[in-house]
Amino acid sequence: MATTTRKSGILLHPTSLPGETGVGDLGAWAYRFIDFLAEAGQRLWQVLPLGPTGFGHSPYQAYSSMAGNPLLVSLQPFVERGWLDAGELRGAPPALDALAAPPHSSRVDFAAVAPRKRRLLKKAAEAFFATRPDDLFQEFEAFLRENASWLDDFARFAALREANAEAPWTEWRDGREVAEDALREHEFVQFAFFRQWRALKRYANGRGIEVIGDIPIFVAHDSADVWANRDLFDLDGRGNPLNVAGVPPDYFSETGQLWGNPLYRWDEMERTGYAWWVERVRAAAGMTDIVRLDHFRGFEKFWRIPAGAPTAAAGAWADGPGDRLFQALRDALGTLPFIAEDLGYITPEVQALRDRWGFPGMRVLQFAFGDESPDNPHKPYNFVRNCVAYTGTHDNDTTASWFAGELTRREGEAALAYMGSAGTEPVRDLVRLALASVADTVILPMQDVLGLGAGARMNTPATTGGNWVWRMGEDALRPEAAEWLRGMNRRYGRL
Repeated sequence: MATTTRKSGILLHPTSLPGETGVGDLGAWAYRFIDFLAEAGQRLWQVLPLGPTGFGHSPYQAYSSMAGNPLLVSLQPFVERGWLDAGELRGAPPALDALAAPPHSSRVDFAAVAPRKRRLLKKAAEAFFATRPDDLFQEFEAFLRENASWLDDFARFAALREANAEAPWTEWRDGREVAEDALREHEFVQFAFFRQWRALKRYANGRGIEVIGDIPIFVAHDSADVWANRDLFDLDGRGNPLNVAGVPPDYFSETGQLWGNPLYRWDEMERTGYAWWVERVRAAAGMTDIVRLDHFRGFEKFWRIPAGAPTAAAGAWADGPGDRLFQALRDALGTLPFIAEDLGYITPEVQALRDRWGFPGMRVLQFAFGDESPDNPHKPYNFVRNCVAYTGTHDNDTTASWFAGELTRREGEAALAYMGSAGTEPVRDLVRLALASVADTVILPMQDVLGLGAGARMNTPATTGGNWVWRMGEDALRPEAAEWLRGMNRRYGRL
């Protein structure tokens, strides 16, 4: 039987899973979600960046591009080892609020969840080093050796960050000395994260599901990456950014988006053969099957904003590394399993860079009906096979809310007319439109699979509060939802 290249999947970050500690993790519910994907005929699971989150708990502002997020570590294996008591997993901080209507969902209270989980991880680490279990300790020491290139710096950075009340590294006291047990604790947590993630990925692959990861083009200033590699970033003598990243005025903001990440010194990167990028991509490719390159247009030209500018409108375009970077990556790593996030202000030069390397771009149906230009790439009749189609992304409103409020009447009428829809089930109609398209790959946000409204939105760009907190309820993985998706995948050749 011929194998189709057409496939579909679901976008759901692990923090949005149900679980016992107030935030989703890599434990039992992650395995249940993979089972749901398989039952629904899905072949892909897309996640957001998996690094340890800093400001605002944004996955795109992690304090390491290589490490894993401690909040995602499941504590249940530590109970089974006797390192924690089962009762300590109960009594998780309550959700900030909950949606009463089924399928139920809620919002993570990160301010309460994070310190509690950190305390329990510390206790588990102490028990691990006190008992030094034979079946794990050699594996732990091998993990240290295999990941020394980034883990040594990260563990020191994380320990110093704690010792300085989590202040930015430019405000730390002098010195790099920290207690050995503090370093070992962070090494243990990373060991636990990668051990759990790799087991989960093996399970997904065994069920015929590939994992799509995410590499943000930029890293946070308050990160081990910048702290340990200052010569690779556009900084002044005190380590503060001279220029920062963002995008000009766009669909999401009239003044643009001022991200604040430090920019790269691409000349210095090139002098090293892009070694830092090679190691970053090698690590990401080792954790996932496919990698979404966030803000792909920044590799051709990026928006450079003077540090201290009040908005992103003060920026200007500057040249990115272009082909030189991707050639270095291919020379070092071979095939590049990238998806190019080519949204926003895209020029023919960006499209040419993407196409020279054969990377599929992204198409978003929520962008199809506001721009009446026949050349709008998000209109389904302009899709190409080598693209990844979405109803919306983590930055969009949920499709139910988009139909209910964000659309102008003209856009709503255009969308429904295009779909030949009476408007009785507009979310499912848009999902059907994506799956029926020529795009080889379709990714659906879990919120759209569940038909959830504005309270389930994951992120609103250019805002700093209330993002990244949505969690689905324990009643969300319903057989009828899996059956409907499986039927759609069968009908449109994606099973």
